[in-house]
Amino acid sequence: MGLFSRLKAGLTKTRTAMSKGFDHIFSGFSQIDDDFYDSLEETMIMADMGVRATDEILERLRERVKEEHIKDPAACRELLIQSISEKMSLGPNAYEFEDKKSVVVVIGVNGVGKTTTVGKLAGILKSEGKKVIMAAADTFRAAAIEQLSAWAERTDTEIIAQGEGSDPAAVIYDAVAAAKARNADVLLCDTAGRLHNKKNLMQELAKIDRVIQREYPDCYRENLLVLDGTTGQNALSQLKEFRDIMDITGIVLTKMDGTARGGIAVAIQTEYGIPVKYIGVGEQVEDLQKFDSDSYVRALFALDDETLEEHQEVEDEES
Repeated sequence: MGLFSRLKAGLTKTRTAMSKGFDHIFSGFSQIDDDFYDSLEETMIMADMGVRATDEILERLRERVKEEHIKDPAACRELLIQSISEKMSLGPNAYEFEDKKSVVVVIGVNGVGKTTTVGKLAGILKSEGKKVIMAAADTFRAAAIEQLSAWAERTDTEIIAQGEGSDPAAVIYDAVAAAKARNADVLLCDTAGRLHNKKNLMQELAKIDRVIQREYPDCYRENLLVLDGTTGQNALSQLKEFRDIMDITGIVLTKMDGTARGGIAVAIQTEYGIPVKYIGVGEQVEDLQKFDSDSYVRALFALDDETLEEHQEVEDEES
């Protein structure tokens, strides 16, 4: 299965939840009026796209309908897809860390899939020919160290770890030293996620940040926040909490194959201006994908066979 096909399959629950509403709107209305836009607004908010994102997207849609003199509601479907895609576009430098000596710190509450994300990222980067080292700095849970060690074996990636209860900053210190000594391209750092004990977590992450700045000042920094897509709008609350603790450069949305709330990706990017950089739609390494706004939105709305074929051809060429 190609990457786009995996994405489309992974977003089935969201697409199923959304499709009835959108299909009814685009085929059931005979004219573009306030009722048409009100129905679109309701459907988008129900898909967890958020009030602000919905308002901005529909405002853009209204402008384009007026500019292009669109009269048929069915003709608005492609315009809506384009408007959402434009809203979520990442820009050319989203994955700059891959091409520089970098340290990637992965944060998030327990249970969202941080450790799995670190392991999958290691697999992806290794497949691109990068030299990767992982740091097991979630020393609060022995299971996290064991889990990351299993990923290290699975992906043939070096891991720096200490025992349960050891100082996370000490693990990062050792990992940074190893990354520099072994000329690693990317150092991936797993961290603890005790958000209910915010003071301790803040101190812990601040200490980790200081160690990296002091010991590896020339590295490129990437701080990725992992959010569980099944939590919908609650993910926004977690984002707000962690944004107060650390400078977040990107979002990883996990478990998107298990939710009908896939519109949350739109809400996150609009509400906080922080890009969704990876999306998880399954258990395999290949199911953690770089976020592509066009592919994501078209997977949400279900591609026709011809367009799907075009995407598949592009995948085959890239492979």
